[in-house]
Order: sequence, then structure tokens, then C-alpha cells
Amino acid sequence: MKKDNDWKERLNVVYSTNPDFSYESEEEEEQSTLPKEKQSLRIELDKRNRKGKSVTLITNFIGTDDDLQDLAKFLKTRCGVGGSARDGEILLQGDFRQKVLDLLQKEGYAKSRVI
Repeated sequence: MKKDNDWKERLNVVYSTNPDFSYESEEEEEQSTLPKEKQSLRIELDKRNRKGKSVTLITNFIGTDDDLQDLAKFLKTRCGVGGSARDGEILLQGDFRQKVLDLLQKEGYAKSRVI
């Protein structure tokens, strides 16, 4: 149960005469994951700043980090390569654009496309 007059929530507010004033807290809301059908993933080959090595880059994922990690693990195991996932991007070592596209479409990511 939360108290209405919790002083810790309003440390930066001195006084308000508005009876309908609500104190804003700085807590971030967790971003929810879009359904697979609405995800518009981009698959591209990237060679920049990688010492000549190519990586498959999957971008535009909208959702939680846990869901991103799960998708990255699925793709890495199905392609048999290493990689990483952070900031809405999945990196797979090597050129697997067509294979990733096929895997994503079978999983229900219909709007995925190769750039």
C-alpha cells in the first residue's frame, strides 16, 4: 500500500496550491515488447569498424532486453555462430542475411526485410 503524502516522492517540490497537482516520479516505465507480427526488423551486412570482418546486423527490435536476448540466442543457435545483443540490435558473426530472414519469417516476424 502506497501513502499519498510520501515526502520522498516530492523532494524537489516546495509547495503547490493546486488541489489536483500530482507529483511526478522519475521512475522509468519498462518498455513492452511489440507482437511478432508488428515488429519491422531490418537485416543488413555490416563491415564498418570490424577489421574487415562481416557481421549480420538485425536492427529495429522494439521490446524488453530479455526478449531481445531470447531472440538473439535463438538466431545464434540456429545459425551456429557467436554474436551479441544490446540496444535493440543483434549481431551475428558472418554473412547470414538470407538464413536469418527465413528463420524470422518462420517464427512470425512477417515484416522482416533484408537491406
